[in-house]
Amino acid sequence: MKAGDIAPLFTLVNQNEKEVSLASLKGKNVLLSFHPLAWTSVCEIQMRTLELKKPVFDKLNTVALGISVDSVYCKKAWAEHMGLKQTDIVADFWPHGEAAKKYGVFIEEKGFSARANILIDSEGKIEFIKVYEILEIPDIEAIIKMIGK
Repeated sequence: MKAGDIAPLFTLVNQNEKEVSLASLKGKNVLLSFHPLAWTSVCEIQMRTLELKKPVFDKLNTVALGISVDSVYCKKAWAEHMGLKQTDIVADFWPHGEAAKKYGVFIEEKGFSARANILIDSEGKIEFIKVYEILEIPDIEAIIKMIGK
């Protein structure tokens, strides 16, 4: 995938057992924030940052989704542990890593996605893709600047 490509559609289930589909978010920018696994320190910082910046994302007509291969039940417990109330963290559990594979960020030999942020514009086109080192905390301010352009 690259900037300018049409974003592949998906429907996943969030921590509250509700479906979240890319098609239902048309008209909004969507930030797909892929993280390898729940219950890890860097992933927790990444997801807490999405929650912290929710008011900024709202002003920028952007919905941020945290995505990993963990199950819905794992996501639910993790969201409760982190106190997430406004940010959907969705399960790319089965078929295993299907959304990550569609976006080219699934690491087959590890069985989870890369740490990546993918911005989809309100028309459904990919604006940018940034893949990080597994232990790197994504710079959310840089992402916000990109969205605000």
